[in-house]
Amino acid sequence: MNDMTMTSTARVKNAISAKPGPYTIETVLEVKHYTDRLFWFRITRPDAFRFRSGEFVMIGLPKEDGKPLLRAYSIASPFWDEALDFYSIKVADGPLTSRLQHIQPGDQVLLGRKPTGTLVLDALKPGKRLYMISTGTGIAPFASLIRDPETYEKFDQVILTHTCRESAELTYGNALVEAVKSDELIGEMAQEKLVHFASTTREDSPVKGRVTDLIESGELFGHLNVPPLDPAVDRVMICGSEGLLKDTRQICLDRGFIEGSNAAPADFVVEKAFVAT
Repeated sequence: MNDMTMTSTARVKNAISAKPGPYTIETVLEVKHYTDRLFWFRITRPDAFRFRSGEFVMIGLPKEDGKPLLRAYSIASPFWDEALDFYSIKVADGPLTSRLQHIQPGDQVLLGRKPTGTLVLDALKPGKRLYMISTGTGIAPFASLIRDPETYEKFDQVILTHTCRESAELTYGNALVEAVKSDELIGEMAQEKLVHFASTTREDSPVKGRVTDLIESGELFGHLNVPPLDPAVDRVMICGSEGLLKDTRQICLDRGFIEGSNAAPADFVVEKAFVAT
């Protein structure tokens, strides 16, 4: 353990002991950097920690004064995994990610005790086709959901869209889908039902364009060989940039979809918990 790790660990422990809060201390197991803006990390999971696929939880580090600094992160691992995965953006001047991006295996972070969120299967009515529409790190909750057998039990087709600025930023999603389709638990169901659609907005790629524009023009449905959005059979989950949330939500409303929640399941749900940190 290096000096930086020891300092980080001591700081976390001091924050917990000085002022106990609604979080636990967890150890970083793995870290992978995809680009200068995106990274993934895996931490230990408390034995008593339970969550539904698609939910988010508070993740953080103590500030220099010892007080905890926590932000909402979607859990990117399925409910049955023995550890917890997270997919994060790097914000150079972000209070949290400017430091979190430098974590290494063996370091410790804070984990909230109470996962929550709207991107859960319970918030949707039964349907034929499930769209998971994401940009950037908004793919994280769907990384959990596409590894949940219940997702495939409830829907005949599961369409995951992922839009990023450049092709390199699609690497995480491409590798994820490949791994899911070869998974011993849900690989057979995923091969039959999971469809992955990726596009870029700045760099040339097989499909270039904002996913909302591709929906509005009908190009998305042509690529997928499916009919346009229909609230009678389609269900939609949305997670990503503020622009994506606003525009896709309006697209759904304009087509007669009703927004759902944990308390009142309906046709589509939006995750509104995230801001750049």
